[in-house]
Amino acid sequence: EVQLVESGGGLVQTGGSLRLSCAASGFSRDDYTIGWFRQAPGKGREGVSCISTSDLTTYYADSVKGRFTISSDNAKNTVYLQMDSLKPEDTAVYYCAAAEAYYDGSYLPEADEYDYWGQGTQVTVSS
Repeated sequence: EVQLVESGGGLVQTGGSLRLSCAASGFSRDDYTIGWFRQAPGKGREGVSCISTSDLTTYYADSVKGRFTISSDNAKNTVYLQMDSLKPEDTAVYYCAAAEAYYDGSYLPEADEYDYWGQGTQVTVSS
């Protein structure tokens, strides 16, 4: 059974940093894609970033490019989202998701392209 467990959310001031973690287990293959999404109150789920665990190809949404960094520690089966220069508009519940497929990094996969989801972690940025 595939499981994704997020951690690292919290409350931070504008300009601060947080690092989210997504611990994955139960995959039947070594290469898969992990994506981070977020959902603010009253808004739809927005793709933030993704990474292929096979070749570490990454992709970022324009809204976070240059501020967020996604990385993967394959030995620990954990993907991280380092979030710097946080803004109040980054406030949302952040979810990690996994797809048992390879993406080439040329686009950010939509939510329905992922097979598994974590429970989410709240990130709140105060002004």
